[in-house]
Amino acid sequence: MGEMIGGTLDRRAVVADLLQDRGELLVVTGLGSPSYDVMAAGDHDLNYYLWAAMGSAMTVGLGLAMAQPHRPVLVVTGDGEALMGFGALATIALRKPRNLSIVILDNGHFGETGMQPSHAGQGIELSRVAEACGFPVVDLVTERQVVEPLRRRIQARESLNLAVVKIQAENLPRALPPRDGVYVKNRFRLALGHKPA
Repeated sequence: MGEMIGGTLDRRAVVADLLQDRGELLVVTGLGSPSYDVMAAGDHDLNYYLWAAMGSAMTVGLGLAMAQPHRPVLVVTGDGEALMGFGALATIALRKPRNLSIVILDNGHFGETGMQPSHAGQGIELSRVAEACGFPVVDLVTERQVVEPLRRRIQARESLNLAVVKIQAENLPRALPPRDGVYVKNRFRLALGHKPA
């Protein structure tokens, strides 16, 4: 079976589906398009947008899941950003926080730097990497009807899980979230009941 390069799913529609009826869901975004997708679905005090921290979304999500074990935590990132933090997959698989879900929006390209083919676009299948690391639940999402069961699993907090969503390679209009990192951090902390730091 040949490797699938990118896919056909609409990234904004998938992210909007995942964030529907989100409740207490904590969301960490990889920089660039995943942040724009989450913002396009609706800004929220429990969104933690990462700026200038490429490769860090999954490890921030891990720390947050461990610090907030009774809340579901979702990392929405891209294939390029996930590749920058490749080692995080191994660490997360060893820790196995049941409340952490990672969704990698895979278009097979580095969308923020000119749509050059990424490693995923050249045959590295991130779902197989996650399986090899020991993730207990891994999905390769190529059809939109699979998104709703994924959303329910994210909310259930029953198992660490990862989904690679094969999306179209397209540059959509940017829905820019707040760019002030201190503001985003303090807003997030206040929403969790902590004082700004």
